[in-house]
Amino acid sequence: MQARKKYILLAFCASWLLVFYFGGAQIRLLNYVSRRKSEEVRPWPLWVDRHALQGYAPLHELQNDGASHQGSPKSKSETRTNIYKNSRCRMETCFDFSKCEKFGFKVYVYPLEKGDRVSESYQKIITSIVESRYYTPNPQEACLFVLNIDTLDRDQLSVQYVHNVNERIRGFPLWNDGRNHLVFNLYSGTWPNYTEDLGLDLGQAILAKASFYVEHFRPGFDISIPLFSKEHPQKGGERGWLVYNNVPPRRKYLLVFKGKRYLTGIGSDTRNALHHIHNGKDIISLTTCKHGKDWEKHKDSRCDWDNKEYEQYDYQELLHNSSFCLVPRGRRLGSFRFLESLQAACIPVLLSNGWELPFSDVIDWKQAVIEGDERLLLQIPSTVRSINSDKILAFRQRTQMLWEAYFSSVDKIVLTTLEIIKDRVFGRVSRNKLMWNTLPGGLFVLPEYSSHLSDFPFYYLNQGLSPRQEFTAVIHAVSPLLSQSQPIMKLLQVVSKSKYCSQIIILWNSEKPAPPRSRWPETPVPLSIVEGKRKISSRFLPYSDITTDAVLSLDEDTVLLTSEVNFAFVVWCSFPDRIVGYPPRSHFWDNSKQMWGYTSKWTNEFSMILTGAAFYHRYYHHLFSHYLPTALRSLVDQTGNCDDILFNFLVSAVTQLPPIKVIQRKQYKEVLSTQGMKSLHWVNPDHFSQRQDCMNVFAHWFGYMPLVHSQVRLDPVLFKDQVSILRKKYKDLERP
Repeated sequence: MQARKKYILLAFCASWLLVFYFGGAQIRLLNYVSRRKSEEVRPWPLWVDRHALQGYAPLHELQNDGASHQGSPKSKSETRTNIYKNSRCRMETCFDFSKCEKFGFKVYVYPLEKGDRVSESYQKIITSIVESRYYTPNPQEACLFVLNIDTLDRDQLSVQYVHNVNERIRGFPLWNDGRNHLVFNLYSGTWPNYTEDLGLDLGQAILAKASFYVEHFRPGFDISIPLFSKEHPQKGGERGWLVYNNVPPRRKYLLVFKGKRYLTGIGSDTRNALHHIHNGKDIISLTTCKHGKDWEKHKDSRCDWDNKEYEQYDYQELLHNSSFCLVPRGRRLGSFRFLESLQAACIPVLLSNGWELPFSDVIDWKQAVIEGDERLLLQIPSTVRSINSDKILAFRQRTQMLWEAYFSSVDKIVLTTLEIIKDRVFGRVSRNKLMWNTLPGGLFVLPEYSSHLSDFPFYYLNQGLSPRQEFTAVIHAVSPLLSQSQPIMKLLQVVSKSKYCSQIIILWNSEKPAPPRSRWPETPVPLSIVEGKRKISSRFLPYSDITTDAVLSLDEDTVLLTSEVNFAFVVWCSFPDRIVGYPPRSHFWDNSKQMWGYTSKWTNEFSMILTGAAFYHRYYHHLFSHYLPTALRSLVDQTGNCDDILFNFLVSAVTQLPPIKVIQRKQYKEVLSTQGMKSLHWVNPDHFSQRQDCMNVFAHWFGYMPLVHSQVRLDPVLFKDQVSILRKKYKDLERP
């Protein structure tokens, strides 16, 4: 019995030891947490330089971690619920994909009603959509709908604020709670908090908004767009300011900012602190409180000094001569300085916590901007100083690529928005991140053509690839076949002898029926005849018969040697994204007429290569047919002219580079002007005037002049060298 009691006592003591050992840590932690909760919040240390930080981070703000501006989680949740009642919308739940199945991606814009007030910026957005290839005037064909109500400025204190929007949109029979609708907005909320309240019920509409707060952004559904001014150009836009890749790439100033300082209200904390990093040497940070009607009532002791310093520097001069540009938030998260710094190749340093950057779904902003923290302003100078020259140059180059691809005009901003939505709708046929973030940008890459990078002429270098060593010759025939001595017969023999020729296609655009195959000579490569619908633009249609990357476009009366064809193809393989050929032409600005002019004079400078004898990538056929508007192609067909000019415009707009001219025989010029059928339209007195008119129509549509002048001509290595002809690769071409 005693032994039994002894064992029970030992077991009881062992159990208590185990409980104390394993549970004691949790008990002690619980007591510690309870004790911490009962303690007062410890104040921050009294730093020696605390007086220098007044107005930037007050003690109560540090202790509350900005709670005074942000509010409690409950209040933030209520605000978000009020603003976005369909905050969980995604394409799968709030978009009707069936509307896009029959007619594809078409966009309908509600017609403006009598008395509608539309701002200049919203009119530009509507114009961009109406002039795009996606517009349809028939709502039954539409996949996406855009309101005729100006929703850009939803600040109730603004003169452009449109009242009673909810009542109006509920009366639209197509509204359907916003389903398949796209709403644009630049300014939301009003004084003093500038919340993201739009003053309207979006329903299930997609919101394309500037200054998008990340907590309100619905990933994969909404689109963040940049804040742009009413002066932002409709089309084209100015080129970026990075003209030369200077090495080292550093400029006169390291970091600059010049802008307003808000004395009160949201956004004032960040801008009130900017003077702390100003050193007057390589960091220039200038603010002024001299704005608004009542600025003198709220002025502080620093206003007069700030205003005086502010006037000493020119803003444009700072942009041109700084490596980094500070882009702090204003009243809202976005700022005009974001686009200004991109254009100036001044690397944006963002101080706008919680901002969903423009087109963040597709653009990799880590390669173009520095994202700072508003609460860590004093760390910004040391951060930008630590970035090496190679990275600075890479960042500046990236700003130029993004500016010119997506932000230089309202047209590009709107089209990028539509293309992102289109990629979401047709997910299996969409662009990848590389296409969006490398030249020429996503707008010139049509995924309907292919989803493989190797099928586009722009990515050979990035992928370490080379074009296939073969081409398809497309001969444009407009004259009936009357005899075996016509120039086209000799041209067939010359081209077919090229070791790189894979096939020959005769594009028959004559009024007479195409002759049977027996009338054509035997060739060592396949020969086929394709009906061209008697339209001059049909030479650039994406024919399925063309199976090679390279296309040799030829007029029926072109006179060439096989060696000329071979050499031009070898050159094209090194420049697969450009036009490579023989007959050059040029453009010029006529000051007397204030318009663009066209010239065929043979000079050292050129900007176009005629497609009567030129190599290019077959993707440009697809781009010509599906990217350019129908109106431009109709103009070409109506005049029977300018197709080659339009093609050059397109390729130069994509590459931002001139075409490549290769060596040709001296007598080519003389033969060209006297041979065959081409002389029929050369002698037409309206020919050159039509081409000049075309130049200006095309430049207007693109919004700028994309053609680039060049003086480069590529010749064989031993061209006209005094060496034995046996040593030369292109013997017929390289005779001295």
